[in-house]
Amino acid sequence: MRAVVVVPTYNEAENIRRLVEEVLRLDGYDLLIVDDNSPDGTGQIAEGLRLRWNGRLDVLHRQGKSGLGTAYVAGFKRALERGYDYIFEMDADFSHDPADLPRLLAAAQSHDADLVLGSRYVPGGGTVNWSFLRKLISRGGSLYARLILGVPVNDLTGGFKCYRRQALERLDLGHVQASGYSFQIEMTYRCFQQGMRVVEVPIVFVDRQIGQSKMSQRIVWEAMLLVLKMRLGMA
Repeated sequence: MRAVVVVPTYNEAENIRRLVEEVLRLDGYDLLIVDDNSPDGTGQIAEGLRLRWNGRLDVLHRQGKSGLGTAYVAGFKRALERGYDYIFEMDADFSHDPADLPRLLAAAQSHDADLVLGSRYVPGGGTVNWSFLRKLISRGGSLYARLILGVPVNDLTGGFKCYRRQALERLDLGHVQASGYSFQIEMTYRCFQQGMRVVEVPIVFVDRQIGQSKMSQRIVWEAMLLVLKMRLGMA
């Protein structure tokens, strides 16, 4: 069994060294950094760490910032090419705890799941250091997408996931449309469309302590529009 964690980065220089240490100290997990030519040198720092980890750390450099969704698709394609059995996605800012990776993998294996979601909105899950407005937007976004798409998932907007390689192979990554955070909704929806088994595991999401959030009003509106397009069969 081979597992890799795909992490897109843009201006995460203050987090990247610790992230590499905490993921790769777990036995059985490799790490793929997908860097969008970060002006703060994140990609160069990651590249400098590559030799130390003897093949367990890979760095994919892209020419510029072109969206979270496209970064994940690029990372997933690399992971599939290299024969990984389980492919994870997570944030670089420690909103997702690397120590939870084995729990997601265990759920994938014990439930024979195609996709495991780290969920904030099931018993045992939650958020830390979020404002009331942030909670309202996140919960409201998940509820909106769930009702419109009819997908029985509590946390459709979360970005801490574990895919079985066969699931990504079936999804036809070249046809994924979302470039922003709506990517998370689209991928889970497409899994359900394909009749795949999806399981939620509780996680606690801690708001980033270092660096700037990439969330914006444009990203929220993009997600709302894409949900409608998917429901109408236009995406």
